[in-house]
Amino acid sequence: MTTEEPEVLTSRAGRLGLLTLNRPRALNALNHPMVRVLTATLRAWAADPDVATVAIAGAGERGLCAGGDIRAIHADATSGTADAGAASAAFWRDEYRLNALIARFPKPYVALMDGIVMGGGVGLSAHGTLRVVTERSRVAMPETGIGFAPDVGGTWLLARAPGELGTHLALTGGEMTAGDAVHCGFADHFAEAHALPALLADLAHTPAAEAVAAHAGPVPPGELAAARPWIDACYAADTVEEILARLAARPEPAAQRAAATLATRSPTSLKVTLAAVRRARRLGGLEEALEGEYRTSRALLASPDLAEGVRAQVVDKDRNPRWRPATLAEVGAADVARYLAGPEHGEGLGLTDSQ
Repeated sequence: MTTEEPEVLTSRAGRLGLLTLNRPRALNALNHPMVRVLTATLRAWAADPDVATVAIAGAGERGLCAGGDIRAIHADATSGTADAGAASAAFWRDEYRLNALIARFPKPYVALMDGIVMGGGVGLSAHGTLRVVTERSRVAMPETGIGFAPDVGGTWLLARAPGELGTHLALTGGEMTAGDAVHCGFADHFAEAHALPALLADLAHTPAAEAVAAHAGPVPPGELAAARPWIDACYAADTVEEILARLAARPEPAAQRAAATLATRSPTSLKVTLAAVRRARRLGGLEEALEGEYRTSRALLASPDLAEGVRAQVVDKDRNPRWRPATLAEVGAADVARYLAGPEHGEGLGLTDSQ
């Protein structure tokens, strides 16, 4: 007999359906069973006339969700078996389809983006109807730090941030405060963290937009809007090499810090990420972006940098990844095109089909 709680708690109060990610010791990191529960529950609630609003929150005090369970992805990618990577590809396929389901959900979907909201956590929240950040929010797509590229619809969101802010955030993996997240289009409303329980209580009997507005306050200022002049000037360059050169030539300390950060990132990830965000600008919708991200994610899974990045950041924690290739010059246009195209064989997400 087990006493373990479910990793996703589902509850009903009045006309509210509440989803609570329940792995607080793992910062509510998302795994495949959780994705399946979230998907099945959302489909059921979409068809339930007694559910008027859905909300998602994270258990514990540290955040909504720190991202996907990258330890499991590392174990899968380095298993050495004939089907190495298959479990991760299956996880991503279901996760990205869940992101699309959230974006097209027929009822108000309220995301409480309190604390850490990164990677897969962004996919569970930033495509929702009403996205609420707090003074504790730290929102980011930090994939280049582990030899990966923004996914879960992240390229779509980043591509639509003002000016070149999305390019800056994509390449550096920088964190957004509440004000920055609203400015960049990742969130809509600000509320104090202590107000969230009362907001959830009101959602049980009050229309979602009205309940959120009653608890929302002025959005605190962020830092990125004021940094637009140097960010736009640097990140409008056509190549990562030129972006780095422009950053290094700027007098602003923040530009110098950005250059130093990029120097630690996977050269392959930087070039693939820049191309992926630029590609997303030309796409017609989120679902197209997710399809492209799925192809790129599967291709990057077979690269050495993803396993090495997770090893350095999460497994061994030596913070000293050995990227291959080690320099930007060694990553050619053909390499980037191959990662964007993805594996030659394998199914897509099928997002134009019925889910």
